[in-house]
Amino acid sequence: MNYRHIFHAGNFADVFKHLLLARALEYFKQKDKPYFVLDTHGGIGYYDLQGDEAIRTAEAEQGIVRFAEQAANEPLARHYLKIVDSLNASEDNLRYYPGSPVITSEFLRDNDRLVVCELHKEDAETLKQTPLGKNKQVQILAPVDGYQAMRAQLPPRQKRGLVLIDPPFENTSEFDDVVSALKHGLKRWQSGSFAVWYPIKDELKTAAFHRDVAAVTGMPKTLIIELNIRTNDERKGLHGCGFLWVNPPFGVVQDSEQLLPFLCKILAQDKGANFHSRWLVSE
Repeated sequence: MNYRHIFHAGNFADVFKHLLLARALEYFKQKDKPYFVLDTHGGIGYYDLQGDEAIRTAEAEQGIVRFAEQAANEPLARHYLKIVDSLNASEDNLRYYPGSPVITSEFLRDNDRLVVCELHKEDAETLKQTPLGKNKQVQILAPVDGYQAMRAQLPPRQKRGLVLIDPPFENTSEFDDVVSALKHGLKRWQSGSFAVWYPIKDELKTAAFHRDVAAVTGMPKTLIIELNIRTNDERKGLHGCGFLWVNPPFGVVQDSEQLLPFLCKILAQDKGANFHSRWLVSE
């Protein structure tokens, strides 16, 4: 595994992903019953946007930096931005960015539980040394394959919760691996919420992925949420991303309708920017 998220931390895809993740966790907290989160590809947890890797790509400038400057008054972004701000309280500029396990940990109550996986050996060791490693409600499984962890961790003793599947998509088989993981995961936890983040690079491959998921026997309601920040041009890198969300919290369905045009307006890089959401599998 060669992918290192530090090169892309805080980019538009992170803003899209983490904002919707934070909204989902807000809704899980609204009920008294405890919930469980499995993060299959956790990364290193905390990212230094002034490190050599992040500076080399400068993707955060067109992502979280731009978003934080323009979204301060958006109520649906308040908690997400509060978490980002808390990491930078002693900084003059936005320097540190929280990965998905850090964001999730901020929503945990006493009986809630987070399991984080990371396969990359160096990143796994870095993750263990963060404050997450001392959090009693967080279990770090690393280096561990997140797909394999789904077999061992599901179903959780908490009857409700979320599986965040956020692979690097550096292998050509990744979409197939995700479909297989969803099949096995749903057999163990039919009522669980499964959020799959994916890059939009090849629209034909994305469409095939959607068809493969829709064809799974007994697939519960599944929502597609997508954001493209510019016209597709391979020379300029990633231009869009999406969430395929099985059993999405109802509030996320509503929030996405409001947040997608808001995100698109702020993060757009040319007139080709667009967004949409639709039910892949309806109730």
